[in-house]
Amino acid sequence: MEYDQLKLSNQLCFPVYAASRLITREYQPYMHKLGITYPQYLVMMVLWEHDGLTVNEIAMKLILNTNTITPLLKRMEGLGFITRTRSGEDERKVVIRLTGKGKEMRVQAAIIPGKLLNRLDKSPLTRDDLIRLQGMLNRLVDFMSK
Repeated sequence: MEYDQLKLSNQLCFPVYAASRLITREYQPYMHKLGITYPQYLVMMVLWEHDGLTVNEIAMKLILNTNTITPLLKRMEGLGFITRTRSGEDERKVVIRLTGKGKEMRVQAAIIPGKLLNRLDKSPLTRDDLIRLQGMLNRLVDFMSK
């Protein structure tokens, strides 16, 4: 074919996209139990690791624009998981902190990665393959985000 470069099977982006969507789908039952969406779960993981970050810092860690993350954070505040307050040092910055409810969710969420890993144990990939894949994808993300 004259346009082999346009075949879906020749694209790097499609299997990455498809794998991402399918993995996210695996998370859905767990997210439903927590009462959050997958993007909100990503924000929670960032805050469980480093509470008290600014909107910009969270957006950078998740490789999102602030105009994408702000409505997400407003919804999370409405659900009682976080607070959003203006920084006393710089009024232009909004600091995001976990509430007690947000901190408590961490206990319930701690089982989720293990559940996904158990599901992936049934795949043709070994755990070593998955660790290598994660490393390769992290290197690709690091390169592409510069």
